Amino acid sequence: MKKIGFLVMALCLTLAFGTSCKSKQSAYKAAYEQAKAREMAEPADNNVIAPVNKPIATSETRQERITPVAGEDGSVIRLYSVVIGSFRNKTNAFSLKERMQNEGYMPVLAENDQGMLRVILTSYDNRADAERSRDAIRSKYYPNYQDAWILQRSY
Repeated sequence: MKKIGFLVMALCLTLAFGTSCKSKQSAYKAAYEQAKAREMAEPADNNVIAPVNKPIATSETRQERITPVAGEDGSVIRLYSVVIGSFRNKTNAFSLKERMQNEGYMPVLAENDQGMLRVILTSYDNRADAERSRDAIRSKYYPNYQDAWILQRSY
């Protein structure tokens, strides 16, 4: 007798929870459909302004003493480097490095005196080449990496 009572109670709970989810889902779906209909009814804004590639201020160059992370080829780090990411967490830095390797780059991880990991995408002996590379990266990956900057290596 207890087994039948338990089964009836389980069936009631299943029905109670099963129908409450469906009603919530249908309410969300109806609200979504209404919002979508309003969006389609509104006129499109044709006055959207495209982003402008403004000249980069020279203050975006930072001078730091950096050392390659263990296992990295430090010989490719030149005087001016383009940094696309700075992390305290090694997992995040290695993840970005791996993503950029999949894009065909040979990024290098370096660490500054404060323990920040810098993901260096390209490196050059002169500043003008580094600035061109930084601007090309910003254009290629827009809107990502808009905060890419130049690191001037100090020894």
